[in-house]
Amino acid sequence: MSNFEIVTREDFSDVTYLLEVHHPLMAKAAKPGQFVIVMLNEQGERIPLTIADFDQKKGTITLVIQAVGKTTKQMQQECQVGTSLYGMVGPMGVPSPISHAKKVLCVGGGLGVAPIFPQARGFKEAGAYVIGVLGFRTKGLVFWEEKFRACCDELILCTNDGSAGLKGMITDGIKLAMAGHPDLEEVVAIGPPVMMKACAEATRAAKIKTMVSVNPIMVDGTGMCGGCRVKVGDEVKFACVDGPDFDGHLVDFDDLMLRLQRYTKDEKAAHERWSESCRMTRQVGASALDALARGSAPQSELLELPDPIEGVKGG
Repeated sequence: MSNFEIVTREDFSDVTYLLEVHHPLMAKAAKPGQFVIVMLNEQGERIPLTIADFDQKKGTITLVIQAVGKTTKQMQQECQVGTSLYGMVGPMGVPSPISHAKKVLCVGGGLGVAPIFPQARGFKEAGAYVIGVLGFRTKGLVFWEEKFRACCDELILCTNDGSAGLKGMITDGIKLAMAGHPDLEEVVAIGPPVMMKACAEATRAAKIKTMVSVNPIMVDGTGMCGGCRVKVGDEVKFACVDGPDFDGHLVDFDDLMLRLQRYTKDEKAAHERWSESCRMTRQVGASALDALARGSAPQSELLELPDPIEGVKGG
């Protein structure tokens, strides 16, 4: 398997970071709404990450990641400029359809701000009037504001505490946009399931087409494992091959959120084992270095540190 070099890293907050990865063929093939499956190292788990941006001229794929679990926290520590990812497969999923709507509302909440950007840019390039609504908890978490201003005709920034833009929830921004644009034809929303559910409810009465991008538990990315099942109306879909975009008015968000909690205990246990291994590595490493400095430890001791991946099932 090839290595994929990280050429740019940017930290937006203590938990949110950007990685720009060199992969010319993928950058050439990528479309808005698609995702990749990444492996940090040979023993690591496979995690799906939505493509936040792609640049054909530079030959790069941009990922914006939140350090919430064992693998994403390990990536936050180890993924620096000049290092490489062990594997990156994609682009996967059905590209988001850039319709012929003349006026579109692109909504991103929290980390969902990143993957909504290619769609906002795609609609703008297709000639639509694009309104962006971005929601964050507080001003310190805001990122890519200028990127969105460059491709949106209007931008509504919302923060829960009012430290930047409109004070309120992201649905307040949607209602403001709907009031100012009764001819709104389509809404595209990406963010946590509870946020996307609220967005769909905000547009339901007005019968505005509302598309959401779901990110359920995913293992292989080819529809074989069945882990990414999503109820859409009276059908069962697989997000990795049928999505990830679906009609927000038909998605069973309650079932989706229940499924996302299925492996909470296992994820917590994996994170605790990894954290403990990291602490042991630092402790053993420090004592071995001290011993080597005193001339009382062989060089081989420095190579026998605990493997932070060993014994961690499922990555």
